[in-house]
Amino acid sequence: MPRIDFYQTSGDATIFACHLIAKVYRRGHQIYVHTATEVEATQLDEQLWTFRPESFVPHALQSAALAAPIRIGFNQAPEEHQDVLINLSGEIPAFFTRFDRLAEVVPANENNRTTARQHYGFYKEKGYEIQYHDMG
Repeated sequence: MPRIDFYQTSGDATIFACHLIAKVYRRGHQIYVHTATEVEATQLDEQLWTFRPESFVPHALQSAALAAPIRIGFNQAPEEHQDVLINLSGEIPAFFTRFDRLAEVVPANENNRTTARQHYGFYKEKGYEIQYHDMG
């Protein structure tokens, strides 16, 4: 049963996600980042190359045939198991139970927070361990 962490941010959710991805990677984890669309996956891929010039975060799009500890995808479950799922899609991925941990990034706008509240209720109803982090 995965542990679920909600990260509420008041700034740019994509930049926050980049920092979270880098931090989780530095702790030795493999990560799958789930976005809503191919455009969002590509934008995150580009952002991870540039958000912190002094660091290297090895990643690849799920559609690429490259091995990387960080994979970014949008419309399918990852083929291989990863231990951390970072969900940026706005939906609860059907495959989230395959992961040891799930991170839900909650952006500042009210629509996204309403969706996050619904996700929180779903996970709580199912009995998952949930942690909340206010990153404001």
